[in-house]
Amino acid sequence: MSIDIGKRLKEIRKSKGLSQRQLASRSGVTNGSISMIEMNRTSPSVASLKKVLEGIPMSLSEFFSVEEQEAEQYFFTKGELKELSPAILSAIGINGNIDQVSIKQVGDASRHSLQILYECYPPGADTGKDMITHEAEEGGIIVSGEIEVTVDNQVQILKAGDSYLFDSRLKHRFRNISTGDCIIISACTPPSF
Repeated sequence: MSIDIGKRLKEIRKSKGLSQRQLASRSGVTNGSISMIEMNRTSPSVASLKKVLEGIPMSLSEFFSVEEQEAEQYFFTKGELKELSPAILSAIGINGNIDQVSIKQVGDASRHSLQILYECYPPGADTGKDMITHEAEEGGIIVSGEIEVTVDNQVQILKAGDSYLFDSRLKHRFRNISTGDCIIISACTPPSF
């Protein structure tokens, strides 16, 4: 499922009773920037989109969550995990071969202060040479396979049973340099995407 970022921003802005000019003023961006995003004439960086959403205010997780659950759900089957779309992955800075990476979310992260993910990196999958940063802390356990994780200037190959925990504001990257899939169960707080 792909989200039309411009259409979504326009719907949310209007639902909050804001004009483009008002949102631009609140966000500290130009009116033209809001207009260009809403018409899909520009694709905002994660930093730009976060800045615009702060004027609403709204998190990236809330922005990309299009499903509303009527009742609180506490348990989820494997089939109920929500695949995060390439648009979401791109918005957080995953700029490598995102079509290969599968990241599934447990429940609706916009309703919680913790985001839990089931991640699959096939051989050659990479979050990109441009390292990722976001406002959170994250940790995970390698369930199977192995993955090269770079945090700041440290690089480590982690195998099944190994784990990681770091401040996500540090530049980081995940890259599967092995010949098999790597499965990771991870958590992020607060939810970042």
